[in-house]
Amino acid sequence: MEPYGMDILKNSTLFSELIQCGGSVYTWCYNADGTLLKSNCPDEAFLSGAFSVFGCVQRMVEYGREHATPITLGTALGMMWAAAFEKDGDTLKHAWVIGPVFYQDVSMRGIEQGLAYYSQMEISVAWTMQFYEIIKKVPALQNTILDRYTLMLHYCLTGEHLAVSDINSECMPQIPNTVHSPGHDRHKVYMAEQGLLQMVRTGDLNYRQALSASMGISAGVPVRSDDALRQSKTSIIVFTSLVCRAAIEGGLSPEEAYALGDNYIQTAESAHTLDELNPLSHMMYDDFIRRVHKCRTNPKLSQQVQKCVDYIEMHLDEKIRAADLAALVGYTEYYLTHKFKEETGLSVTDYAKFAKIERAKVLLKSTDQSIQDIAAALSFSTRNYFSRVFQDVTGQTPMEYRERS
Repeated sequence: MEPYGMDILKNSTLFSELIQCGGSVYTWCYNADGTLLKSNCPDEAFLSGAFSVFGCVQRMVEYGREHATPITLGTALGMMWAAAFEKDGDTLKHAWVIGPVFYQDVSMRGIEQGLAYYSQMEISVAWTMQFYEIIKKVPALQNTILDRYTLMLHYCLTGEHLAVSDINSECMPQIPNTVHSPGHDRHKVYMAEQGLLQMVRTGDLNYRQALSASMGISAGVPVRSDDALRQSKTSIIVFTSLVCRAAIEGGLSPEEAYALGDNYIQTAESAHTLDELNPLSHMMYDDFIRRVHKCRTNPKLSQQVQKCVDYIEMHLDEKIRAADLAALVGYTEYYLTHKFKEETGLSVTDYAKFAKIERAKVLLKSTDQSIQDIAAALSFSTRNYFSRVFQDVTGQTPMEYRERS
């Protein structure tokens, strides 16, 4: 089908930029003979080789020559790509690829078992070691999201609207039963989950960074189902149940928490399309956190000091200065610092420091971010200074805290 007056290059470039807003998901363009033309992936040379080594390039080109609908291309490691095709009549011009992604959490043992499936290809030890390093950057992406990206890419290339059922997902190698054994990576998922729930318990309004990073560790409940809508509903219902109980532990009344949870679960069950479900999980999480935050607000704090406390919690990624807080509430800096300490028992500097360390604890437990990155994200001047403050507050270094959590 010919594009209806659309600029394919412009649309595909915009598409590539848009999907990266949700994480490290890259796009590739191949010629009809399987030659790579371009990519926005920093590990382009190696991952294009992996795409070929696992037989995906050949399968993609063979399929694209005969069909116009998109395809998902899987490996025995659980790593996937998706491809849509640009054609001139019935002739294949280019294949556009999204990936790689993992469609669920895969342990390193699962990766080793998956590579054993390709042992006949005589993959070198050096290649394998490099592969282990690079796949640490490959995100987990719920299959329903990959399907949506694939349909959007197809539309950018052809102007044609398709349904998820139009995507061919049969070109998958037979995967050994043991490949996707969760192994020790499930501990990482558990800790990420606990970090998210702890933010509900504390009513932490500045949760977005940790939530985004945690979604990179686990994209949802791994329900085996051919019904993408049912799978998404189940994932949201489980998440809502966990968040509801965490909110009760954080001080929200059981009556309010269960009523709110039931409302979101009923909304999920009543959804008819994935587009209706799309924003629901984030809305629910945000709603519970704000309610817990409200019920935990210290009634002994004046409105001005509470406003300063809220500002600090929402700007942990910035340097917090008493002068800025004073301007926020219309006090002089001298008056605010005295009033703040009188009501909270801490100076502005100490309160901000303790709040940043509490956030650091969540990030250390729930994400794979390096200590350097966490220090920078919380606006500490150096990693060493961050580590020193962290140890002063907790009695442990950041690395000790992460290993013991």
